[in-house]
Amino acid sequence: MARTQKITTHLWFNGNAEAAVEFYTSVFPDSRVTNIARWGEGGPGPQGAVLNIAFELAGQSFLALNGGPQYTFTPAISLFVSCESQAEVDELWTKLLAGGGRPNACGWLDDCYGLSWQIVPTALIELMSDPDPKASGRVAQALMGMQKIDIASLRRAYLAA
Repeated sequence: MARTQKITTHLWFNGNAEAAVEFYTSVFPDSRVTNIARWGEGGPGPQGAVLNIAFELAGQSFLALNGGPQYTFTPAISLFVSCESQAEVDELWTKLLAGGGRPNACGWLDDCYGLSWQIVPTALIELMSDPDPKASGRVAQALMGMQKIDIASLRRAYLAA
């Protein structure tokens, strides 16, 4: 029997949920829209306009709501994406910045809808978890100088004596 995801991330948009979901599902493999709810007659939104969209990114469930201008995204909440290779980091970084996104420090970026993402290679976690505080410290120092994370630079810092 398939297990239902108990906790689903709910994202609040200001009238552009449908465009955002189309963008996100184009970026990640194994992604799809699973349901669209539209305003009916007499609702507070225009009849037929999108109220919310259920969707999956890489198999993870999300819900996007056209809630209005009351709330906006902040980096206090971000979506953390584990990447197995530099090619995957590069691809996701480029795609998520498309259309007006903004890079930030240490693998963080804000996409064109204002949602914060962390594009992080698994190699960073491995190198930062080394029990040698000098080696992991060198990795942390290298990371502080990066926007998009570069695995080769992290490994060079790790191996430096």
